[in-house]
Amino acid sequence: MLDIAADLSQWAGQGRDFAVATVVSVTGSAPRPPGSALAVDASGQVIGSVSGGCVEGAVYELCVEALRDGVVRRERFGYSDDDAFAVGLTCGGTVEVHVVPVRADAPSRTTVERALAAAVRGEPVALARILDGPAELVDSGAVLMVRPDGSDEGALGSVDDSGLAAQARALLDLGRTGECVVPESSARCGGDVTLFVESSVPPARMIVFGAVDFAGALVRVGKLLGFHVTLCDARGVFATPARFPEADEVVVEWPDRYLRDTVTDERTVLCVLTHDSKFDVPLLEVALRLPVAYVGAMGSRRTHEDRLRKLREAGVGESELARLCSPIGLDTGGRTPEETAVSIGAEIVAVLRGGDGAPLSRGGGPIHRPGRA
Repeated sequence: MLDIAADLSQWAGQGRDFAVATVVSVTGSAPRPPGSALAVDASGQVIGSVSGGCVEGAVYELCVEALRDGVVRRERFGYSDDDAFAVGLTCGGTVEVHVVPVRADAPSRTTVERALAAAVRGEPVALARILDGPAELVDSGAVLMVRPDGSDEGALGSVDDSGLAAQARALLDLGRTGECVVPESSARCGGDVTLFVESSVPPARMIVFGAVDFAGALVRVGKLLGFHVTLCDARGVFATPARFPEADEVVVEWPDRYLRDTVTDERTVLCVLTHDSKFDVPLLEVALRLPVAYVGAMGSRRTHEDRLRKLREAGVGESELARLCSPIGLDTGGRTPEETAVSIGAEIVAVLRGGDGAPLSRGGGPIHRPGRA
């Protein structure tokens, strides 16, 4: 439900009763990942999606039923079901949804409201629920909210909620949403317990270095992909909010100095568009030694070879140089800033998700594959 936290938080603030269907597992070529959610309120209004349109009608009915009787539901849709085509899941995958009614009188209502509010504020938070285990725990619809600082709210009703909270926190620390099986010896619940943990973390960062004509288009692509986008350039006359209104922030600073001082993590992507050695060589010395997800640099093949030579002279190792995507972007034949930005965005997605950038029409196997992110 954290997938649609902004809308659900509004519903909760208005005192509405609603039921939320959440994708808890996916196999094969299903269109939406775990954590995707669809909600229905008492008036029949719908927000969110669990299948990109494939099974929305059937899931809508499950939500209406759960809201009416207050009973938790779990259903599976996929190619092995006799009615797969009837509900519309024709893409060759399997989706499992878990439906929880969140009525005004529900014991978990306050916990849900606080988790939604935290997610809207951009605070790291996770919601855990029990999918498999003792029936009294599975059917309760209880949720537990956990935070990175070790605090939690709510209750799952087990004899070891603190242990289950620790399991949920481990997934939150990784920014992961998914199932977590806790063995009986650890869960102390009379059997194994399967938790489903929804993690909501602040958007990953994209830092674009170089206030050049291509940067404006790349900023827009970065926002489209869901990144928090920073534009950085040492030249204040070019790096202005007026020139890059879509950027979340515009920083006037020497790129390497800014990168040393700012916060990055394993989800951060760095795009170096300066193609000026006095900027990009010191910057890449820093960037290629950080545990970030992606480092790309713009420039011709000649510029790239010259850049590699200077980086080697600066002591950058071959394993670090191997992380550099340069010339930046996929070969789409594009030339305009917008076309170039699309090719860069496509390469970032391919790196994060484990794709190879080849046309799907020329490949085989499933379209949606487990990725690295």
